Amino acid sequence: MPAPTAPAPADLRRFLLLAVAFYALWFFGYERALAPDGRLDAALSANITTASAAALRGLGFDSSVHGLDPYLVLLNSQPVVRVGHPCNGLVLYALFAGFVLAFPGPWRRKLWFIPVGMLVIYGINVVRIGALALNHLYSHHTVEFNHHYTFTFIVYAFIFMLWMLWARRLSSPAPLPAHA
Repeated sequence: MPAPTAPAPADLRRFLLLAVAFYALWFFGYERALAPDGRLDAALSANITTASAAALRGLGFDSSVHGLDPYLVLLNSQPVVRVGHPCNGLVLYALFAGFVLAFPGPWRRKLWFIPVGMLVIYGINVVRIGALALNHLYSHHTVEFNHHYTFTFIVYAFIFMLWMLWARRLSSPAPLPAHA
């Protein structure tokens, strides 16, 4: 297998231009239009809360969503974690998709890898919220640290691994079959 080569300057320029374009799209499309409306963030936050409570129930914990606050996870009928809009994963989905879209590679692979990657990120976020709920139940004095550092590191490490999978394994065109 040949050693990987450094990207050509044209590839790097293309990547940077696309990254800037996607950032502008995010800024004007989300920050200026969707975020002020709030409905997308509200739906995602409520969904992550519900999925996290369901995952905890699946593991045998007495978990539910507060009846008056769709972003509040309860364990043993006690509030443990409130999912704020910055923690609903939307920025992570956009960051992941933007990288894959900006990085060279076959569109056919991008069309399946982006949704699969987003599902992986969603699952990691559900696990993160559930773990924070259990953290609050069993060691509430460490929740702030784990929320801001431990779980942030873990989530970004998974996203980085997805990016590396894309950049090193999936972004290259599939080799053509050899003819005998």
